[in-house]
Amino acid sequence: MASAAEQLAANLNFGALAKSEDLKKRIWFTLGALIIYRLGTYIPIPGIDAGQLAKFAAQNSSGILGWVNGLAGGALGRMAIFALNIMPYISASIIIQLMTSISPQLEALKKEGESGRKKINQYTRYGTVLLAALQSYGIAMGLMGRGGLVLDPGPFFVLSTVITLTGGTVFLMWLGEQITSRGIGNGISLIIFAGIVANLPHGLAALLELGRTGQMSPLTILLVAVMAFAVIAFIVLFERAQRRLLIQYPKRQVGMKVYQGESSHLPLKLNTSGVIPPIFASSLLLLPLTVANFTAGQGPDWLNNITAALGHGRPLFMLFYALLIIFFAFFYTSIMFNPKETAENLKKYGGFILGIRPGEKTAEYIDYVLTRITVIGALYLTAVCLLPELLVNYTGVPFYFGGTSLLIVVSVTLDTVAQVQGHLLSQQYEGLIKKAKLRGGKR
Repeated sequence: MASAAEQLAANLNFGALAKSEDLKKRIWFTLGALIIYRLGTYIPIPGIDAGQLAKFAAQNSSGILGWVNGLAGGALGRMAIFALNIMPYISASIIIQLMTSISPQLEALKKEGESGRKKINQYTRYGTVLLAALQSYGIAMGLMGRGGLVLDPGPFFVLSTVITLTGGTVFLMWLGEQITSRGIGNGISLIIFAGIVANLPHGLAALLELGRTGQMSPLTILLVAVMAFAVIAFIVLFERAQRRLLIQYPKRQVGMKVYQGESSHLPLKLNTSGVIPPIFASSLLLLPLTVANFTAGQGPDWLNNITAALGHGRPLFMLFYALLIIFFAFFYTSIMFNPKETAENLKKYGGFILGIRPGEKTAEYIDYVLTRITVIGALYLTAVCLLPELLVNYTGVPFYFGGTSLLIVVSVTLDTVAQVQGHLLSQQYEGLIKKAKLRGGKR
């Protein structure tokens, strides 16, 4: 049976949006920030031959560069100031979180609360600048190695490219933080979301062009459309799925009154980690390959062999992608949800799971349940990200209809809509409280 809050949320009227000034400001701020991001994907770095770059991007659209370009909203193909997108920040976040699990000093910082979190965020920013500078340098050297792409190769071009691309990444990092604090939704996820959605019309046009020229049969196009809708429905089903643990609270006495014990539930999401594992896995795979692809054919043979073996859609790429998704599903779930802390909070407020002793036994039981549903969630993420990719490789469908892009788009949309509903719900509660106070005053 749905709770009172869920029933109220189900009956929310989005016409109330017009009455919520704060929510409207947040939405407009988010839209304005995303428009600024999209404008930046069309501003090229200085010293690039646009014609030669367009030919180079078209020749490599089906490889790893095409994949990166899709996540970056086409910025890499145009070699724009936001060509690196937000991936260095995500890579730095992975490194810091892994080090937090290993380093006692970082672990102590994490337990300090808000002040410790600010210091960890600052370390993440420093790591983002370092990774962005390294990737920018690799891209600059790779561009100069490709004859005709750079108008005036030399140290000045390398310096300007490093400063421009690193500055673009730092600006996107700041913009994402501003969206999270002053807008609606998670800013980093929305930036990736905007890049993918911006390329969807181009992907749809490319798909229809394949059908028009006879390279793909109408039946195949229809099957692809049905598959896309099926994957979206599958993602929505699993993203909303929960395992609810029944929590019982004992009777309590306040003054002369005895209140009956209440029951509630502890919701454990089937996919606690959300869209983070595919994004983390993608960023780790792209970190070495972005530079390696630019220098392909000019570097050592072992580097060229690794680049070829880890190409998008190759068996080795799929294997590492699946393993990284499963690893980060468990790793990020362990960061997001602490069974011991949850068990202590339940014990503190007198709550307990029926048939389970409070304290350590409760923590063990929650961990037992969470581990098993995380296995299902990790397999779900792997299936959604890999199975459509296999079909993409065999049917020649554009990348934009891949499982990873659909997962990011659907998950970010659900999360953003949930936040909008949360703001509307809080506004409705505030209205009820004000009305109750007015009625109390009249009495």
